[in-house]
Amino acid sequence: MQKEISAYFNQISALVLKIPTKDIEELVMIIFEAYKKGRRIFIFGNGGGSATSSHFVCDLAKGTATPGKPRLKAVSLSDNVPLITAWANDTDYTNTFGEQLRNLAEEGDIVIGLSGSGMSPNVINAFRVANKIGAISVLLSGYNGGEAVDVANRSIIVPSEDMQHIEDIHLMLCHVVFRMVRSRIREQ
Repeated sequence: MQKEISAYFNQISALVLKIPTKDIEELVMIIFEAYKKGRRIFIFGNGGGSATSSHFVCDLAKGTATPGKPRLKAVSLSDNVPLITAWANDTDYTNTFGEQLRNLAEEGDIVIGLSGSGMSPNVINAFRVANKIGAISVLLSGYNGGEAVDVANRSIIVPSEDMQHIEDIHLMLCHVVFRMVRSRIREQ
């Protein structure tokens, strides 16, 4: 059992070191610039990506709150189950996030989609909607980024085909980005 645990941690460590730090720094700056302009951050995903989007929003919206400073505006589009199921039922699942963006997103907002494979039709569709609105679309993915990498404006790809590795590292990336954004807000 110890060998399995060590192997898993070693695999995660090796993958983390393959992610270009410039991509992480770029996402931090995109979010921080949006914060300074009073723009909103919309985050979403399916399955584990849905849970990570909720967690990331919690960290960004609450964890960055600093006395005397404006609040960072972050919303998880994965959290409104009645709205998601209404769009899925009345149209199709592809519209679950994109239709929410049509109601909420504006030019200059940030749209972050998590898709381990990069092949989730509802994430890809949401990026198309975001791009038409003039929002900045950012993909967190694994594998080779799938179809979503060609639609998103920016991306951070975990170079793995192991979904648990991808999801673990996505959460780690969210924590790193949150901490860096929080530092910039506090220093401003």
